[in-house]
Amino acid sequence: MTTLLDSYREHIVAAHKQPLFLLLVGFITSFVFIRFSVRMIRAQVRWWPGNVTPGGLHIHHMVFGLGFLLVGGIGVFATYGGHPWIDVFGLLFGIGCGLVLDEFALILHLDDVYWGEQGRKSVDAVIFGILFTALLLVGYVPLGVVPGQETRWGLIAVISVNALASVITLIKGKLWTGLLGIMVPGLSWIGAIRLARPSSPWARWRYATRPRRRARALRRERLLHRRADRARTWLFDLIAGAPDKVPANHPAAHRVAERMAARATAHLDAHAARALARRSARLADRRSAAAHAGGPGAAGTAAHEGQQYGASGGGEGRGRRAKQRRRTVRAGRSRTYAVRPTGLEPRPERHSYLLTRTRRIHR
Repeated sequence: MTTLLDSYREHIVAAHKQPLFLLLVGFITSFVFIRFSVRMIRAQVRWWPGNVTPGGLHIHHMVFGLGFLLVGGIGVFATYGGHPWIDVFGLLFGIGCGLVLDEFALILHLDDVYWGEQGRKSVDAVIFGILFTALLLVGYVPLGVVPGQETRWGLIAVISVNALASVITLIKGKLWTGLLGIMVPGLSWIGAIRLARPSSPWARWRYATRPRRRARALRRERLLHRRADRARTWLFDLIAGAPDKVPANHPAAHRVAERMAARATAHLDAHAARALARRSARLADRRSAAAHAGGPGAAGTAAHEGQQYGASGGGEGRGRRAKQRRRTVRAGRSRTYAVRPTGLEPRPERHSYLLTRTRRIHR
């Protein structure tokens, strides 16, 4: 214990890093606490207090985080960064960072995606913030410059090359290698040299004209990265909880479902309308052909239709109307429903020869 305290005094207090250390402590503590809290609320544990809902309004914890950020940031300027206030305000600022970044996905999407797949971006943002703060804590601030000592240009060069390698690794789609490479320089260099992931911006820019390299990247994605993604998903579920596969009360899901239902209904209505129009046009063509061909049955049918619909003008008028219906169907309109319903057409009279033949068969 004494050795640990001596190390703290030597590497943290004497190096003027105590405010940054307290900021990191507040960052990690607030994130762990709020994740534990929301998981207890999600599990509906009775002994844990629920959400803050004054007057029925649900207040997200990023609102409290913004308050901590304002108090911490303004307090440092108001006290001119003097001790011990800078330590207190550094702790408050770290608490605010943890609360706000835990709901980073809500701010990014402007929607309540906390327990959705998009909510994983909040965990990425928190881990990135923790790693960056830890890098500043264990390194020299800023970039090898320590008050009262000369600048170490070699260390500045190493940190700069490591930062460039970390950026290249992130562009290649290797998020965790790039983030962890901030703390471990060799890891980011390896990620920058190896092949990029097929869905990364680097692959879209560089592998479009290199089919062999793209094929190698796809093969590596199938073999290695799927296992790594499963391990990362398991770790995220352990830290932040498993997301909802289909959120029951997600407003975006409701909007998508309503749009899909509306499109399906409109498609079915249009299909039924076109089918009815085609059927009516075919019936009209048959009546017109029967009227032109003549015969007692066809004439009786045509006369009946003329009486019912007030048709006057003979076969020529009916043929013109049939052509108009066909043009309407081909144009995709749905206004040919003035035709009488298909189930109410009078059945054409049978020919006398068929009637006689039918009676003989029954006998």
